[in-house]
Amino acid sequence: QVQLVESGGGLVQAGGSLRLSCAASGSIFRFNVMAWYRQAPGKQRELVAKITGGDSTNYAESVKGRFTISRDSALNTVYLQMNSLKPEDTAVYYCQIVSTTLSLEIWGQGTLVTVSS
Repeated sequence: QVQLVESGGGLVQAGGSLRLSCAASGSIFRFNVMAWYRQAPGKQRELVAKITGGDSTNYAESVKGRFTISRDSALNTVYLQMNSLKPEDTAVYYCQIVSTTLSLEIWGQGTLVTVSS
């Protein structure tokens, strides 16, 4: 079973940047969708960005133009570059990989991002 480990979270001032990493313990070639979600205190988990097998990307409206999702298949790692961070970006960020053919999804444990004003 593939396991995911997120890293890169932390405390940053508004306007700053962070890069989150999601490293898989095994090959992720079977997984055709990779995504980042976030959950702020008292709110539901929401999709932030996703990248599909054809490198097509989708972003939540609130992060368009500021966040970039990418992946390195050789390293089995997915990244989320976050620029121009705002206090409302404060949340626990989770990595998810999905295999639609296997009907399988795997989540990481989450990494906390705190943006101070």
